[in-house]
Amino acid sequence: MKRKGSAVWKGSLKEGNGTVSLESGVLQDAQYSFKTRFENGKGTNPEELVGAAHAGCFSMQLSAFLTEDGFEPDKIETISEITFEDGEITKSHLILDAVVPGIDKEKFDKIANKAKEGCPLSKLLNAEITLEYDLK
Repeated sequence: MKRKGSAVWKGSLKEGNGTVSLESGVLQDAQYSFKTRFENGKGTNPEELVGAAHAGCFSMQLSAFLTEDGFEPDKIETISEITFEDGEITKSHLILDAVVPGIDKEKFDKIANKAKEGCPLSKLLNAEITLEYDLK
């Protein structure tokens, strides 16, 4: 399986701008620029997209591992806070809100940390990955 994302950039770093798109068409020609990456401009940026991808990947991996252990989650909501320092992504902090009937904290902690390590995007990122969660 292969998936594609694409980007087009025009101009210099600070004055130029670009667009990013996904093969699926869900994101098409979304604007990004120096201002959207390093200031507060309107549009997206690579780190925000990595954060969304990591949150989605982790959530699906957690659901898979919970299901394998006989638990069906009612809700898995994840935020990934990406830290970008000195020209590299140094950290992805996963903030999880989960509703999983019938599971105790010890079991959930084990499964959640397994998902944090086992998610394909966690494996891809050369960064510290941390996890905090609220289990209901």
